[in-house]
Amino acid sequence: MLLKDFINDGTSSLQALYPTEEARKIVLMLCEALLGVQSYTHIIEPRTEVPSGREEVLAEALSRLLAAEPVQYVTGAASFCGYDFRVTPDVLIPRPETECLVREACAAVEALQRMRIPAGKSGEALQVLDLCTGSGCIAWTMALSLPGARVTGVDVSEEALAVARRQDFGRLLRKAGARAPEFIRLDVLEPSAIFEGRSFDLILSNPPYIPASQRALMRPNVVDHEPSLALFVPDADPLLFYRAIAAWAKRCLAPWGRGFVEIHEDFGPQTRDVFLQNGFDRASLVKDFYGKNRIVAF
Repeated sequence: MLLKDFINDGTSSLQALYPTEEARKIVLMLCEALLGVQSYTHIIEPRTEVPSGREEVLAEALSRLLAAEPVQYVTGAASFCGYDFRVTPDVLIPRPETECLVREACAAVEALQRMRIPAGKSGEALQVLDLCTGSGCIAWTMALSLPGARVTGVDVSEEALAVARRQDFGRLLRKAGARAPEFIRLDVLEPSAIFEGRSFDLILSNPPYIPASQRALMRPNVVDHEPSLALFVPDADPLLFYRAIAAWAKRCLAPWGRGFVEIHEDFGPQTRDVFLQNGFDRASLVKDFYGKNRIVAF
């Protein structure tokens, strides 16, 4: 079978689930991951054949895609901030919107370092806490971006933590002189004294924030395959996690520290107000690349 024929046929098959361009992108991602080809190989080398023995692998993978399974779960990998992360159905697939959270946090570090000097902290490792860490994409990216930082990721799901711990960035850690994050099982919604006496310079989180009633509006590839635990909150209390994060920040955030949380675009002002009401006077909304409220910085 010619590679271009598989791509065209696969795209046509997936159009029942996705718009044409998205369907094509998914098939190209599949071919890159399973065959090691480039997204343009079938264009510049139209006679390229699917290697012998791989047709069956591709057919099985395509059948999973036709059942609305996300391509990232089929290939076992997702890109985030230029890094390739392992993903399984136990963790949420990293989104580009969450990259905005990391960028905002990294942009705040220079000012943070200056504010740590009067407190005699300039020679100490930056302390970073990632609540609801999931795959660990935020925690690992912060660790790699801030060599020397001590990053801690927290999640209630032991299965998610297993994925986070298995991320393979050993070579990049050595190259950057960075240290791997520590991952701890904790329920963000339950008060805990585990960090008693320890303060953090940065607290980050991409918590569950989608009201359960919006499940019906979402695609099958999300609601039927990604973990509900990481997505949904009760309709009656959509800001549940933000109140908990604000409480954690009041206990654990250094006086000069900063916090950044990803939010639901429909609840921007209300989420900001949770932090204002908890004494974070500089809490503000940050928009994503679509111009939507996506982050509360505090």
